[in-house]
This record gives sequence, C-alpha cells and structure tokens, in this order.
Amino acid sequence: MGTTATILHADLDAFYASVEQLLDPSLRGKPIAVGGGVVLAASYEAKSFGVSSGISGWRARELCPQLVFVGGHFQDYQRLGDAAIDVLNDFTPLVERISIDEAFADVAGCTHLFGSPPEIARAVRRRVRAELGLPISIGVARTKHLAKIASQVAKPDGLVVVDPETELDFLHDLPVELMWGVGPVTRARLAKIGVHTIGELAKMLGCSLERIVGRAVGARLTALAWNRDPREIKTRHRAQSAGAQSALGKKPAEEQAFRPTLRHLADRVATRLRAKSRPGRTVTVRVRFADMHSVTRSVTLDAPISATAILAEIAEELVRVALADHPDEKTVSLLAISMSHLEQHWKLQCELPLGLEDEKLRPGSQRGMARWTADRAIDLIRDRFGWDAVGYGSVMLGLSRSVPDEFRELAEKNL
Repeated sequence: MGTTATILHADLDAFYASVEQLLDPSLRGKPIAVGGGVVLAASYEAKSFGVSSGISGWRARELCPQLVFVGGHFQDYQRLGDAAIDVLNDFTPLVERISIDEAFADVAGCTHLFGSPPEIARAVRRRVRAELGLPISIGVARTKHLAKIASQVAKPDGLVVVDPETELDFLHDLPVELMWGVGPVTRARLAKIGVHTIGELAKMLGCSLERIVGRAVGARLTALAWNRDPREIKTRHRAQSAGAQSALGKKPAEEQAFRPTLRHLADRVATRLRAKSRPGRTVTVRVRFADMHSVTRSVTLDAPISATAILAEIAEELVRVALADHPDEKTVSLLAISMSHLEQHWKLQCELPLGLEDEKLRPGSQRGMARWTADRAIDLIRDRFGWDAVGYGSVMLGLSRSVPDEFRELAEKNL
C-alpha cells in the first residue's frame, strides 16, 4: 500500500437511467425506471421514493405512481460506458475496469503531468460531463476498498478525497453496509448484535465476527475495517469464474417454475465458457427466497464441463437439494449459476463406453461429447444469425424474460 491517496474509483451515477435522460431530455428531473416487469435501473428521482433495481414493476409504481418506465438502449450503454473508461485511460494506463460503469485507476505515476490525484479526479469529472453529458462520482484514497467507499459517499455527482492522516476517522463513522462483502443478510446479522458502523465492526473480537460470517470472511472484513487492503490495480487478468443470475419476482419453489430459468442461465454461462475454451469444474447455485435470504449449494466435478445440458442438469439437482433443506420456503425470488475452477489449457479426455448411469453428465463419454457437439453447432448459428436464431426448446418455451438478454450481457462479467 502506498502512503498517499493515489487510487481513484470512478462510478457513473445511476448509469442506465442517466443515459436514458441524456437521450431524451424530456425525462430529466423526472422519476424514471429502465425495465418493465422488473426494474433494471432507477434514476435518483425515483430512488427518493424507494424504487430500486430488482423490485417488480408493480411495486415500483406502488411506491411512485408518477414513475415513467423506459426501454433500454443497450448499444448506447456500452458506447458511453466505454467512452467514460477511455477518459481515465487518457490520464493513466493503470486502469482496472470492474463493470460497464465503474473502474479503478492508479494515478501515482502521472501526477507530474496532470497534477495531484484530486486535480486529476476533478479533470476526469469535467471531461465526462462535458464530452458525454453524464454525471460521475469519484473517490480518491490510499486503497481500493476505501476509494470505492469514498465514491459511494460522493454520490450523486460528487468527489470525495480521503486524507491518509484521517482515513480511519472517515471510515469508522460510516454504515457497515458500505463495505465490500456486507449484503442485506450480513448487515441484518450484525445489527442484531448492535454493530451498525464500520468502526463498531473493527472493534469486534475476531471470534465473535467469525461466528456470524465465518473465519475467512471475518478475517477479510476485519482487515478492510482497518483499511488494510494490499490489492493493486490489475489492468489485465483472466476471470476465475463465470456466472449469471435472474430475478424472478415471486415464483413458487416448484420445478416447473425454476427449471426453465435454470436452463436459460446455464445456456448463457456455458456459451461464454465454450467461446473462451475454458470449461469449469465447480458448479455453484444461489437461491434467494422471498425474505431476501439466500442459500448456496455447490459441487466440484471430476472433469471440467462446458455443455449447456450438463450444466443445467447439475444446477437443477443443486437447487432441489437447497429447497429440500429449506422446506418451509415456498417462494423463490432469484436464481443464479456460476462456474469456477476454470481450466487454463483444456483438452477433452475421452472415456470408455462403460454404460455408467451418469454417462450423460460425463463430458468425455459418447453422450457427453454428443451434447457438446450440439452446443457448438448452436454457437455457430448464433454467431452468424444472432442469439435468438436457435436454442433449446426447454429454454425457449415456458420462460418469461422480464429482463432483456442485452441487459444481462452488459451486467455479466466477461471471461
């Protein structure tokens, strides 16, 4: 870690909604939401009424009767997100993009050219506003974690610079949910024992925190609460996992409700794995219930997989296990699939035709290879004619897509 605040975290404010207001000036100053059945993004005017991404359209209209729903301009999201990152690249080559609308930058080596880190941050904000017409918030700090928190504090459309001499005073007064890794469930668990601020978490005994979040997460949160974050900017790195998720609103915890969604998620994830020739060994599913409580189940396979049908069937079984472990839960609000332990250099290992019971789940078996071959044929057709040109009947029938696939592709991390 450096001794001066040279790490910037830049985050475009309410990005998708801001783009819509930019494209249609009549929407400026009005509460708007991108989406329809599900809110994909909300403007700050809508957020003031409690509207947030992920909630259903009917609930959003209930909170804000004057809410205006708009469709997404996905190509413009990508174009303007890229342009904003390019502004950062004009100041330093050390830029780590973490999503379509946010990135870290280390400006330690370019202060002699462009001024101090706060001056560079102000210049970036001026250019993004002048050239793109979009608001952007920036946090400047000594570590990545603190810079990200500072940009959250700066919202909307602001700049916060954290002095290394007073960084713990700044950090410890903030609510604990601003920390990386503290979601609604962890926040609620900490609140039950009277921990509401980062400073209160920092003073917890390690064993007490471990009982709530586990040893590894507890150690990480304690380090971050004291601003111990040695991570450097990574301009290029290969992803170690690939995943996709789908908000369902409120669906019954029954197979006919979750199976089409899991097939669609598996199709999206497996397609990306095959495109980069990086099959994975560990399948993880996440199930979120109506009360926002989530559970995960995972399995590590003997051989890496990238076939859509194999991934889907494994994910379905994991979800069945999760639901069986929580028989009182009758409603599912979100499903997610992720693949990890991705192969760097993959070669398919063929298996003998032994007629094993789970042969269709073995990628090197005759049935497993047939599934992979069918997937590759689908990939080639989609590459030429588009994603919707062909697909699995089990995916295309019975699935209500409240969230456009273009939006999902923007939100999902590329390999």
